[in-house]
Amino acid sequence: MRGSGEMTAAHQTDGLAELVCSNSFRSDDDTKNAVGLLHHEMRMLDSLVMRAGEVARVPAGSAMAVDRDVFSAEVDKSLSQHPNVTVVRERVDSLPDAGLTIVATGPLTAEALAGSIVRATGSERLAFFDAIAPIIHHDSIDMSKCWIQSRWNKTTSASNDGGDYINCPMTKEQYLAFHRGLMEGEKTEFKQWEKDTPYFDGCMPIEVMAERGVETLRYGPMKGV
Repeated sequence: MRGSGEMTAAHQTDGLAELVCSNSFRSDDDTKNAVGLLHHEMRMLDSLVMRAGEVARVPAGSAMAVDRDVFSAEVDKSLSQHPNVTVVRERVDSLPDAGLTIVATGPLTAEALAGSIVRATGSERLAFFDAIAPIIHHDSIDMSKCWIQSRWNKTTSASNDGGDYINCPMTKEQYLAFHRGLMEGEKTEFKQWEKDTPYFDGCMPIEVMAERGVETLRYGPMKGV
């Protein structure tokens, strides 16, 4: 479907490998983290994803994070110029009737193809649901109260001097007010394709985590490290 003139509700461009949720590939520590070890092995195999990731890399402590646009453009260019790859920009509505086929589709697989996969596999578990990460303008942060430091003080060759994350502390009263604001604040209206999609415990909207208890966030994404 990419570049065919049609667009899913999650995508913004027609580029290949457009990242529609997190721009982080998680930890790049190949000595103490399984994901980092996988990165190392992919580099040994000259992975296109890792090569494009290095070109698009941005500071993120010990994690590997990328500029979404640069990453997509690099993958798109590499595949378009590869002599053994033919990029066909059209929508596929059904699985082939015969032969071996690798299907790597989504997020938001077109309804017809999703139906074909369900019929072939007997599964109704195809789902995509991700939380949007808010963007905060730097000039709105009071740096007299906040500081720059990487989590666990871990860095990579792409890191900035002093750290890659802005840490914003809260007092107990501020945290409780923040939690109350999440519980009482206006929520985003679900799109039609989102309404019946189950949440994934590994990637949940912050207000849903807050509903599980006032302490949940302190032991999750807002844990002090």
